[in-house]
Amino acid sequence: MERVETTPEEYIESQETEIKAVLTELHELIKSSLPDVDNCLWEGIFWGGSEQRIIGYGHWSYQRSDKKQVEWFLIGLTRQKNYYSIYVNAVEGRKYLTEIYSSRLGKVKTGKSSIGFRKLEDLDLDVLRELIQHAYKTTSDSDS
Repeated sequence: MERVETTPEEYIESQETEIKAVLTELHELIKSSLPDVDNCLWEGIFWGGSEQRIIGYGHWSYQRSDKKQVEWFLIGLTRQKNYYSIYVNAVEGRKYLTEIYSSRLGKVKTGKSSIGFRKLEDLDLDVLRELIQHAYKTTSDSDS
């Protein structure tokens, strides 16, 4: 995946009305939780080989196990075919923060770094905000 010139707002605006409303609310929540963090749109082949468009918040790089340096985002937001996904690429100790917060996020499906849900009402937005701020603090601390 790579950053593209299309803005997150253009991506959101291209969605159907109901999807646009959910993405707009989440986009604003994430931006307000990370006031000093840039955002951009990423496009390309994602994990599992699917073509994706993801709004990425924050930019950081890490070294993969094959020693390749990779540019990535701290928080990601997208609409999948039948649900929404938020990705939180932050670890504390040996656990992804999404795993740590999973029991408090609401009626969602979580993976190592992903949160999936069908309706906004299924996601506890206060806990999501706390998780995003924790992710930022965790990665900021490791950069200093």
